[in-house]
Amino acid sequence: MAQKRPTAKYKIDRRLGVNLWGRAKSPFNKRETAPGQHGANRGKVSDYGQQLRAKQKIRGYYGSIGERQFRRYYQEARRLKGDTGQNIIGLLERRLDAVVYHAKFVPTVFAARQFVNHGHVTVNGKRINIPSYSVKEGDVIEIREKSRQLPLVIQAGESQERQVPEYITVDGHKATFLRTPKLEDVPYAAQMEPHLVVEYYSR
Repeated sequence: MAQKRPTAKYKIDRRLGVNLWGRAKSPFNKRETAPGQHGANRGKVSDYGQQLRAKQKIRGYYGSIGERQFRRYYQEARRLKGDTGQNIIGLLERRLDAVVYHAKFVPTVFAARQFVNHGHVTVNGKRINIPSYSVKEGDVIEIREKSRQLPLVIQAGESQERQVPEYITVDGHKATFLRTPKLEDVPYAAQMEPHLVVEYYSR
């Protein structure tokens, strides 16, 4: 029988050489080298290479955000007060699909994007179908009643693979976004280095 093609999330894990979401099924758990015959023979990575990889990891974690959109996050983060790297993380964590994922409404960030796209989520009672929609502190995000029995919703709710972070509270199918987190608040399974992303775009 033909093997299933690896899904996008596992391809990203292999390419970047990390278990990006801490998933038990990640191929990185079995093979810690990049794909291809030369994957095990990576030389020393240049400063530029480290910066690029840091950017790819963060983009990948949030569902492979497009370069143009990701650059806009950097530009907005630079305009805000405070540390630009921390601001990038804060802006990404306010994405509606990121909140849906962290609230454990669905199993993966890719599923979260589709889930929002298909109109299964409301914010403060209003249906929102834009995954990049930016939630505010105090916003209430809820799964629409007719969507609550979808298999992926039930599967995600029963999963012990990850915990809901402290800046989100969940009550059944309803989540409240309490505050914009800092880098250290986000339960990343892999080390994220937003300061290298800032260096990348500052070149």
